[in-house]
Formats: sequence, C-alpha cells, structure tokens
Amino acid sequence: MNSANAPAWKYLLSDIDFNDREKQAVVGVLDSKWLSMGNKTKEFEEKFATYAAVPFALATTNCTVAIHMALVCLGIGAGDEVIVPSLSFVASSNAILYTGARPVFADITSLERPLMDPEDVERKITGRTKAIMVMHYAGYPCDMEKIQALALKHGLFLIEDAAHAAGTFYRDKMCGTIGDVGCYSFFANKNIPTGEGGMLVTRNREIYDKAVKLRSHGMTSLTWDRLKGHSFSYDVVELGYNYRTTEISSVIGMIQLEKSFENNKKRDRLFAAYVERLTLCGNVTIPFADLPVGGRYARHLFPVVLDQNTDREEFMTFLRNNGIQTSIHYPPIHTFSYYKQILESYQAQGLGSTEVYGKRAVTLPMHPLLDAAGVDEICHYVEKFFS
Repeated sequence: MNSANAPAWKYLLSDIDFNDREKQAVVGVLDSKWLSMGNKTKEFEEKFATYAAVPFALATTNCTVAIHMALVCLGIGAGDEVIVPSLSFVASSNAILYTGARPVFADITSLERPLMDPEDVERKITGRTKAIMVMHYAGYPCDMEKIQALALKHGLFLIEDAAHAAGTFYRDKMCGTIGDVGCYSFFANKNIPTGEGGMLVTRNREIYDKAVKLRSHGMTSLTWDRLKGHSFSYDVVELGYNYRTTEISSVIGMIQLEKSFENNKKRDRLFAAYVERLTLCGNVTIPFADLPVGGRYARHLFPVVLDQNTDREEFMTFLRNNGIQTSIHYPPIHTFSYYKQILESYQAQGLGSTEVYGKRAVTLPMHPLLDAAGVDEICHYVEKFFS
C-alpha cells in the first residue's frame, strides 16, 4: 500500500491470477514495437467470438464505449428512452446520456434475485422507448425469455450489459449473445482482466460493420492495414470515435480467457463454501443462493444483504479492522447527485426494492486466488460480528 494509513488487507475484495505467461506476452508485444491495435487484437477477437459462439466480436477501449457504440449502431438518440436497471455501475446509463437519449430505471425483482424485473420493465415501456438494456448483475442471468418477449412484443432493441457475465449462461447461450448486441468488461477486477478493455459482440453483420468504423474515427482503413500495404489511404465515412484497444491488453486478454474456464470453476466452489457457512447466519440474505453450482455462472461478485437492523458501515468497518476488504455493488444510479439533478420524476419511479438493496448490500471477497480456508475465516468474522 502506498499510504501509511491504508489497511493491511489479508483478504482483498478482488485479485488477479497473473504469472509469467502474462509478463512474457507483454514483453513480446514490446519487442515487436507495435503497441496499438493490430494482429494480436484480431486474434483476441477471433478467440472471444469462438468462446461466446458468435460470428462477430470487436475489442474496445472498455465496456462503457462498447455500450455507447451499441446504442449508436442501433440508432438511439435524442428523444429516445432506454429502460435500464438502476442497480448497476453508472457507465450503462452514462452511455445512454452520451447519445442524447434518456435512461428510464427499472426495479429489481427481489433482494434474493437482484436482477431487472420484467414486470417493472413492461410498466415503463412508452412510445418513446427504443431499447431495453439488461445488466447481468454479479454474473447471474436476467430472465431473458420474458425480457426478449417484451422486446419482440413492443418492437424494441435488446442490449446486454454483460460486464459481469463472461462465462454466464442462460440456457444454451452465453449472456451477452442473446440480444441484438452484448458488451463485456475486462476491467482489472473482472473475470477476464486486462486492466482496461471491453468487447462488443453481435450476430448482426450490419451492426458489426458499423461498429468497426465507429471504433476508429469513422475511417475506412486502419494504420495496421496501411503498414501491411493493404491500403494506401483512407476515407472518413461517418462521425466516429477513438475506441480502440491495444496489443498489450489483447495478449493479456487471450491468456486470461484461457484461464477463465478454471477460474470460474474456482469461483463456483468458493460460492458453495460461502453459502454453506452463511446460510446458518440469520442476519444476512444471500442472493442467488438457490442457483446450483456446476459452471453455469461467472459468479463475478459475492454480495450479501444485511438485515434491516444492522448498521452497514459498522459491519464493513469491523471486517476492515480484521483485514477483510468489502465494497458496495452498487449505490443505485438514480440516487447520485448528478442524476437527481437531471432526471424527471417518471425516470426513477417505483424503485423500492432497488433502494432497499442499495442500502443493505455488502460485497465480500470473491476471486480465483481466494481459497476455502480464506472463505472460512471471512465467514468466521461475519459470524463474530453478529455474535
């Protein structure tokens, strides 16, 4: 820790499974002297497309810009509305605002299932609604059958914020590959971490082709193409962005993609250990506790919901003082100062379950470097606090 006052964490909220493979891959990129988007990025995109079983995958700077491009590719802009959960990272609704459209927030189903409630989504569809954006919170799938049916019934686009869900399946498809466009995050705390990075996936060639141009300033060819003699000049055919990734992120991503299969299995085992122990503690509710282990979920986060009589700050401080890092995922977006200033009342109505969850949820450590003994000790301190 850089700060003398920072806690000495025994158990980090998140940690990264890096070793010499990542180091050597990065050195290889440095030795090549080609750092910006090139062949390694193309290889990463191809491997991710195979992993997700989709025809098109496009690597991006981060997940936020992937969501922004998805919205632009679907023609969403000023005057449109997108229904999105308030229980999410602020990036999803920020990206909607970038286009000039408005987010309309939907509630979660329950404290045990803190995912977008299809019934509340339907209540909030209006003539201005252009799309539904689901968020597979903590690495668990939304009720895609019901939400897809709503999108089809009302002629809406369906975007999947799959930032938590690389490796999560809904029936026979990976989350992120079910709607019109899916977006993944490779931020440093994600299941496939590259530091920064994202991936846009789609089954639609037209969406993919437009996203390719948007990613690099609306240009018809890239610097890499010109280096290899495939093109001598370029045209700019639409207003685009600089949403490119790097070769360093891509080589790290390929290795982490390989590791994610086994690391998600580790998360599965850790989840089972947490549930077995904490179900005996009557002071917490464990979301998704009824979902079976077996490799179907990314289990990106391990949230618990404290009972209404527990002081959350006191609980988190107690764990911090015993070397256990915790966090809150998430303060509801509609409660942030900026959003309170810009939202009209109808955009943030009927969010009671989200607000309760946002006040009582705490995230405990969950990552592939944690082991069963660590979970046992973390649970010991949770129990000790309540005793």
